[in-house]
Amino acid sequence: MEISNQGFGAYDIRGIYPTEVNETLAYRVGRAFVALLGAKRVAVGHDIRLSGPAISEALTRGLTEAGCDVVDIGQCGTEMIYFATAHWQLDGGIMVTASHNPKNYNGMKLVREGARPISRDTGLLDVEKAVMAGDFPPPAAPPGKVERCDVTDPYVEHLLSYIDVKALKPLTVVANTGNGAGGPIVAALAKRLPVKILPLYSEPDGNFPHGVPNPLLPDNRESTARAVRETKADLGFAWDGDFDRCFLFDEKGQFIEGYYIVGFLAQAFLKRHPGAKIIYDPRVTWNTIEIVEKMGGVPVMCKSGHAFIKDRMRREDAVYGGEMSAHHYFRDFSFCDSGMLVFLLVMELVSEAGKPLSALMAERMAKFPCSGEINSTVADAPAVLAALEKEYGPQGEVNKVDGLSVEFPTWRFNLRMSNTEPVIRLNVETRGDEALLREKTEELLTKIRR
Repeated sequence: MEISNQGFGAYDIRGIYPTEVNETLAYRVGRAFVALLGAKRVAVGHDIRLSGPAISEALTRGLTEAGCDVVDIGQCGTEMIYFATAHWQLDGGIMVTASHNPKNYNGMKLVREGARPISRDTGLLDVEKAVMAGDFPPPAAPPGKVERCDVTDPYVEHLLSYIDVKALKPLTVVANTGNGAGGPIVAALAKRLPVKILPLYSEPDGNFPHGVPNPLLPDNRESTARAVRETKADLGFAWDGDFDRCFLFDEKGQFIEGYYIVGFLAQAFLKRHPGAKIIYDPRVTWNTIEIVEKMGGVPVMCKSGHAFIKDRMRREDAVYGGEMSAHHYFRDFSFCDSGMLVFLLVMELVSEAGKPLSALMAERMAKFPCSGEINSTVADAPAVLAALEKEYGPQGEVNKVDGLSVEFPTWRFNLRMSNTEPVIRLNVETRGDEALLREKTEELLTKIRR
């Protein structure tokens, strides 16, 4: 098979199988990983994609031929590779996944010891160069060994350590794992929880019979919302394919933007860790800042993207970090993101509050209404950003931590360019003014798309 570097991105490898990501590429990634990191033991796992086992096998062959032992945890979610790497004190981990991409994609996420991410700035570019050169030493003698291990039990125990299981009320919750890898983990947790879990699309299936598991897409939300309404459930949860992102629905089936969950979880962690630092991304900010400051915590802004957030969390020793994209990061989970921890923590918070999620969110949503992220395809993204900065910048406060943010007394916006396509992503929020939110969102979209 021919190889291409088209799949190498800022944070991971991801592309169409088998033209951009295939077994030859995976084999070379294994060889390069050992050559560059000197790894002796590495965790390997894959999600439910049909090409996952073949890519994992080729990756394992590359690792073992380089003399590295492989701890094969089989089908799993991305956060289970993070956990296995840290829990067993391995030299690294590689997850075969394309997250929420269409079913003809696959890829790899790489971490070093301690589950520290390997991004373009911290080694992925070196992996790409070595893979494309393909110039590796002769296979090691003897080769590394393969040990097949199930990490589920210690992983589930660790998840449950974050909550007081006895404090949970007998909630009824819809759990939509979208035929991704999360179904077996939800089932394992269900045995330990005093709640009624109604599984939806729980059978892992790389054919994605109910569509690509990406609840961030509005069209993919209705199945969870409908299930919540029909069963009169207290909560709804939906995950992406490798379940590192978890999305929330209240008891009315209303989708809750990830932005508001950041403030919700920050509040919970600051009760347990007074004065702690909380990391947030620049897309929408006011709700998080107000909650953290009121609770006596320290809000710290960081560029969005898991590699940036994890690095900043380690440097600040932050207890929690959250992005509006529904990635939530936890200090005691090796500063990594976990969709299953969100599932458990939100159930505990709703149980403690004794109020439905809609009531807990309504005040915050009314106080800081937001547009949600709106994508626009443009011919020249840098030119659009420059034009809007020239127009709005002189009137407001400009911040360029991530794209372009401009803040005014009653409203603010953030514009970011996609790393991979000619797309601009817009987020707008206001101070309690829905009419102003609609007005400014329409105004900006007209200028972006003209």
